[in-house]
Amino acid sequence: MPENAILKVRAPATSANLGAGFDTLGMALSLYNVMTVRRLLPPGEFIPEVTGEGARELADPGKNLIIKSYLSACEAWGVENPHGFEMHSNNVIPLSRGLGSSATAVVTGVLTANALNRAGASEQELLRTMTRLEGHPDNVAPCCLGGMTVGCWDGSDLRYVRLPSLPRDMYVVVAVPDVKVDTADARKSLPDVVNFDDAVFNLGRAALTAAAWATGQWDMLSWGMDDRLHQQYRSKLFPGGGVIMDRVRDIPGCLGVAISGSGPSVIALSRGKPRKLAETMCRTFTEHGVDSLFFVLEGNVGGARVEALL
Repeated sequence: MPENAILKVRAPATSANLGAGFDTLGMALSLYNVMTVRRLLPPGEFIPEVTGEGARELADPGKNLIIKSYLSACEAWGVENPHGFEMHSNNVIPLSRGLGSSATAVVTGVLTANALNRAGASEQELLRTMTRLEGHPDNVAPCCLGGMTVGCWDGSDLRYVRLPSLPRDMYVVVAVPDVKVDTADARKSLPDVVNFDDAVFNLGRAALTAAAWATGQWDMLSWGMDDRLHQQYRSKLFPGGGVIMDRVRDIPGCLGVAISGSGPSVIALSRGKPRKLAETMCRTFTEHGVDSLFFVLEGNVGGARVEALL
């Protein structure tokens, strides 16, 4: 890191929806992208350097979501002639895999805009701006705040609650197949109209998930993380999606399983040794002709952290 580096932002991966909580529930995970502002530049000038995931495409300032979010936040807050900057991003969160990589960029860009330009935005304003840029709060809220969050967005205003993080003896096993699912395509796969019984089913399951999380009744998650609104459609977008969750939920120690965000990653909550879960998930993808990797992560995670270096 250069001696004159100005600012560092560390933002965690997230898993959204958690089954029934479509566009409302999300949790932070112990996998981080880190962005460092190396030096300030004149307004309108940006030099991004990216290592890791997305290194080639995100080196273009016009395609870099951190820079775009930074400029959008400055415009929303009426910041005149915001600083340009040279930056370095170390990206370890896989792109287009349902682990909130775009949310980390949005959160990082907005927090950088607030810090570099001394905008003085409140937590509520920061999250409102992030949600407006991302479109919904289920990734940006836990990325910013940490833990598990419940968020409701009406297009202009936001209400959110941060629930406790997972206990330290619980793990999140994430299987990441070597295929990408574009969020826009995942949304196009969903029906325009849902059955009334399915809507009631999901209301009950989402409420049960939030209540179980708030009270530590983790054995309820196997019910709470069930879903009828989106997973049956999104599971068809990647090989193995139709069978992997059925296989995993019956393994001893598995408390709940879901498609992470819009997929194709699949997450399972474990209170016990996670090896069997990880092996089953990766073997299922292999049987369907897809390479994969897995992470064993913690859900006991704080939110994005801004560190002033000068």
